[in-house]
Amino acid sequence: MTDKRENEPLGALFTDLKNETTSLIQKELELFRIEMGNKVTQIVKDVAALGVGGALLHTGMLTLVAALVLGIACFIAAWLSALLVGVFLCLAGALLLMKGKKDLSHLKMSPEKTTQSLKETAKWAKSEMK
Repeated sequence: MTDKRENEPLGALFTDLKNETTSLIQKELELFRIEMGNKVTQIVKDVAALGVGGALLHTGMLTLVAALVLGIACFIAAWLSALLVGVFLCLAGALLLMKGKKDLSHLKMSPEKTTQSLKETAKWAKSEMK
């Protein structure tokens, strides 16, 4: 049994190879664009969590200072309320900072799917050249 391509002229085979390679490269670039876009979106979310966590931690520290001032100045129950709010904001901020840091540390910046697809493409191209 003979392959139908064996009867095609060499020029037509090269034209087909060029067209298929061009199409493949375009698809690889599209995959790269999509994959990197997803990674950038994840980074933006993680950086936002870090920013919010930092702001909450800063607010908590300011509230703790206010609690200390109220506690020393008045020796009344108002400082207890400020102290509880300050501790809560510090804990919430610290948790958000830890989550953002952990999420960013697990994120891989290399385009894994594109890399794998390029390896498969190279393997395919080698087999087509034989």
